[in-house]
Amino acid sequence: MGVFIQITSFVLIISILVILHELGHFIPAKLFKTKVEKFYLFFDPWFSIVKKKVGDTVYGIGWLPLGGYVKIAGMIDESMDKGQMEQPPQPWEFRSKPAWQRLIIMLGGVIVNFLLAWVIYISIFMYYGESYVPVDQIEHGLYFDSVSEKIGLKTGDKIIAIDGDKVEKLDKYLNIDLLLGDEVTVIREGKEVTVALSDEGKKAALDSRGRQIIVPRYNTLVIGNVADSSNAKKAGILPGDEVVMANGNTFEFWDEFSEEIAKRKGKSIAIQVKRNNELIDINAQVSDSLGLGVIPDLDLAKEKLSIAREYGFFEAIPRGFEETINVLVRQVKQFKLIFNPVIQGYKKVKGPIGIVEMMPTSWNWQFFWSFMAMFSVWLAFLNILPIPALDGGHVMFLLYEIIVGKAPSQKVMEIGQIIGFVIIMSLMVVIFGNDIWNLIKGS
Repeated sequence: MGVFIQITSFVLIISILVILHELGHFIPAKLFKTKVEKFYLFFDPWFSIVKKKVGDTVYGIGWLPLGGYVKIAGMIDESMDKGQMEQPPQPWEFRSKPAWQRLIIMLGGVIVNFLLAWVIYISIFMYYGESYVPVDQIEHGLYFDSVSEKIGLKTGDKIIAIDGDKVEKLDKYLNIDLLLGDEVTVIREGKEVTVALSDEGKKAALDSRGRQIIVPRYNTLVIGNVADSSNAKKAGILPGDEVVMANGNTFEFWDEFSEEIAKRKGKSIAIQVKRNNELIDINAQVSDSLGLGVIPDLDLAKEKLSIAREYGFFEAIPRGFEETINVLVRQVKQFKLIFNPVIQGYKKVKGPIGIVEMMPTSWNWQFFWSFMAMFSVWLAFLNILPIPALDGGHVMFLLYEIIVGKAPSQKVMEIGQIIGFVIIMSLMVVIFGNDIWNLIKGS
């Protein structure tokens, strides 16, 4: 049932985004009296699942769920319909329309994706509000696990800026911002220090598949999770247990307990925990490589320190726009990771299979809408890239025509379309290759 919900969520999100994106092309094309020959959800090589002609347009659903398209008459697109282009231009064709109208038609999909994300974020902030931990409320700095410390941070650091931009709140984006940044400014042992963020550390964080821990350093020792097949589980330690002492030592912070565990690698450790107001003594073996297999309750400190903010309609409008821009900026910055020879972020790019695995196994409307908004911004960004065969490639040629006063030749457009198609297919091979490789590895 969980996999069914994951697949359903992904297909529904993609379907909504594709239909709205293509409507962004379809509606201005119709307004400018341009003939639209096909409107398809998903691609239809060789055959369609369903199709029906209404007026001049064939509406259908293809079998290949990698997007969708509208086929506009008189336009060199992925169909490479050279026969039509060899005929004299007709007034209802794309190529017969003024350049400014063609530009609006081509930008329509990207604009719809951006506006959709903005509207969704407005709705999310109005309905759910926002919860975060103000940085100035984190008295004892942050706790970083061993993976996060490889980036260049130390437990107890108080982050105040990333790449010179002030950090005011600890939220779900902090891990991402650290991966995308070049340097971080922290208060360390009472002094302001600027630390270069290590590429090797970023690679380790990506290899951990986003499981690195960064939480407020809070005086609690409640266990949040006990790994399956870990020594802690074998010894009888349970989530919710509160560590009272270990080997006769008491601790204030989790990192102090972690240091005690590290000292006992390959040996046993005597732990006393409080469970339902009862003290229980447990002896556990500490693994040389995996340690004890416990992590702190990551939500407890956030619950104690976080603040909740509610938004009315007029407050949500600028906040939704800000969030849309923030998501866009982060996606642009991700290219630094993808092409970095040390980080090798291209190996972590996910295709449909990887994205399905990211979906929750039970229905979650907040995740559904948040993911749709994020993915809508991502589609807008990808489509506006100046690559022939994408909307941005057509926009690039149209801007050239507007500036120079003459459109590129049909031959140039055809070659550009082929080059763009090869680029996109090469990217698809890499993306699907990552998905298949991760499945083989059991990721």
